[in-house]
Amino acid sequence: MIMESGSAAETFRLGKRLGELARAGMIFCLDGELGTGKTVFTQGFAKGLGISEPVSSPTFTIVQIYEEGRLPFYHFDVYRISDVEEMEEIGYQDYFYGDGICLIEWASLIGELLPDVVTRITLEKELQKGFDYRRIRLEGLGEALLAGDAGL
Repeated sequence: MIMESGSAAETFRLGKRLGELARAGMIFCLDGELGTGKTVFTQGFAKGLGISEPVSSPTFTIVQIYEEGRLPFYHFDVYRISDVEEMEEIGYQDYFYGDGICLIEWASLIGELLPDVVTRITLEKELQKGFDYRRIRLEGLGEALLAGDAGL
């Protein structure tokens, strides 16, 4: 499924809607170049889970845990991972196979650790369509959730 966003607010709303539809145990893999809106999307996603505290990329801590929403939310930023053993050290399996929801920024960097069933989200700029334009590609379970949702 390919969607288009013409603003940060639209990207936020898409993330929010997906957060509202997400179910326990789901893993969302978020990829895109720097500045494509991954953090904005994640902030919307967290809002959709009922999280009101500020959400930012956990670049230096690798994972940030939010428990105030309707489900535990584990927000990973693996941009600075130099070896997948670092993921072992933080006990990634407890998060990936737990009862919460994982959203992993730069997920392609740890592809060999990801389960077979994930939702892949790719954000891409296309500057000829405008500075704020984003093409958002959604593949996997999240695509099925949105396909059956009239709330978008």
